[in-house]
Amino acid sequence: MEVLHYFGAALGLGLIVIGAGIGIGKFTAAAAESIARQPAAADKITGAVNLPLFLLEGVAILAEVFVLLIVLMK
Repeated sequence: MEVLHYFGAALGLGLIVIGAGIGIGKFTAAAAESIARQPAAADKITGAVNLPLFLLEGVAILAEVFVLLIVLMK
């Protein structure tokens, strides 16, 4: 049963990384497209994009820490 515990943690970590990667990729692609359409507003768009990207990355890191804590606590 120990193996299933580690397999579940590995699966969870994989899903976290894939989900964060897709989210960051879509968000960045939308920002790049909007900068391409409106180059004059590049500074405003970049400023508005930074905070949500950092928050999304932070949530992914926290989720990874929680999964690793669950593995280490067992």
